[in-house]
Amino acid sequence: MEYKQQAPTASVTVKPRLIIHGGAGNITPATLLPGAYNQYREALLTIVSKTDTYMRTPRHAKATSNQTFPTALETATFAVTLLEDNALFNSGHGAVFTRDGINELEASVMVTRGFAKRGVGVMGLRRVRNPILLARAILERGDDDLRPPPPPQSMHPKTARQHIQQEARGDAGTDAARGVDVPSAQGHTLLHGETAETLARMYGLAMVEPDYFFTQKRWDEHVRGMERDRGGGGVATTWSRDEYVPQGTCGAVALDADGVLCCATSTGGLTNKLTGRIGDTPMLGAGFWAEEWTEPGDPTKTAGRQLQQGQALTRPGPAVVLSEALRGLVADCLPTPFLYTPVTPRSHLTTTRSVAVSGTGNGDSFLRTAAVRTVGSIARFAGLSSADALTQVTGPSGELQRSAGNRWGRTGEGEGGMIGIESVVVRDAEGTVVETRSNILQDYNCGGMFRAWIDDDGSAFARVWRHDYGVDSNAKSGKPDDPRCWVSEKTT
Repeated sequence: MEYKQQAPTASVTVKPRLIIHGGAGNITPATLLPGAYNQYREALLTIVSKTDTYMRTPRHAKATSNQTFPTALETATFAVTLLEDNALFNSGHGAVFTRDGINELEASVMVTRGFAKRGVGVMGLRRVRNPILLARAILERGDDDLRPPPPPQSMHPKTARQHIQQEARGDAGTDAARGVDVPSAQGHTLLHGETAETLARMYGLAMVEPDYFFTQKRWDEHVRGMERDRGGGGVATTWSRDEYVPQGTCGAVALDADGVLCCATSTGGLTNKLTGRIGDTPMLGAGFWAEEWTEPGDPTKTAGRQLQQGQALTRPGPAVVLSEALRGLVADCLPTPFLYTPVTPRSHLTTTRSVAVSGTGNGDSFLRTAAVRTVGSIARFAGLSSADALTQVTGPSGELQRSAGNRWGRTGEGEGGMIGIESVVVRDAEGTVVETRSNILQDYNCGGMFRAWIDDDGSAFARVWRHDYGVDSNAKSGKPDDPRCWVSEKTT
């Protein structure tokens, strides 16, 4: 099958969608502290509901004919900012510690279209209050950063050459107080440490002292992990069979009315990681990915299958006008004798598909398998739905789990989950939209994954496990497997 890169999609309105996550790993009723389930559930429902309200609120208080709503980028980063500010989650305030007792933060954003850089990752941050806002700011300024500078035409060639050499050495316009020469993010996609934080100051983002990120809960987890190690090489400090030790992230995926998808992800990283370690969260294709493409037909479901089953997909307006002489002949045969719209042949359909995914879990395993980009590749080149592709990678016995080999269940390797959204726009040969649809994606292979989403009816759902009302064996009796999780999962 032949594919081509999708140009910016023609004007089409789709229904906005939203899903968030707050980490995945060895999360079971036995490994959560008493009362923690309700705390996580309340926080997730609050954040997803606030973000849904934000997403659906026009930018202008008064109704106008040109009302606009927040973009997918704005919505996803709004949600992640709320997660970063909540001490329950491993990002921002409440991030985990390195072995040296330091908080080093990472974040990323990526969109299916609309910005030249498409994706940005930042890492090694110690003073940026909301790392996700730095990733967003670099993405938004990418078009200006990538614009070629005008040639110094007024200079003599020798003088111009000297000026360029001076700028390359940092002799021109360097702020010595910054310590590094950072005129802009330039054309870069990944930025680390001091350089990234210099940009944050230039952009006017909130900066904090390192102790802002401290929480007693995370410090206690750090200390217990170091005590478990006892010279064992470090793995015991990052994962426990008997305790939920955070090794995941926070993230959000949003779809806006223009059909643009955005994934936003933020983390403190792996508990007791080495200082300087970089995980999957800021790495394109490992912990996050978003892309859009076109393909012939509609291989992932509805339109193509409906045509195969004889169900007509029609476009507005008549395609054929019958002459006066034929009207009488067809009056008894057609429900509308003068006009009809023929079925669009399947071969004449074109589908624009897009997918955005945010991962959470053991970042080193995500890096080794290029996990999230693999989801996109399976969906794009194998013609599968993104939901099926995501399950092949992060579902039970999927690619992530297999990557751990015989260490599965012993080191935390391979554990994780993903959330995402797939959007599909089907057009006929004339480019007329005949169908739009979207799908919330979620799966994991470990004990549980904190996540919440808004369904088609506008209701908010929050879950940690697959069936938060109890395990299947207790479903008939209505008894939960743990009293702490006997709560309603839905709010309107």
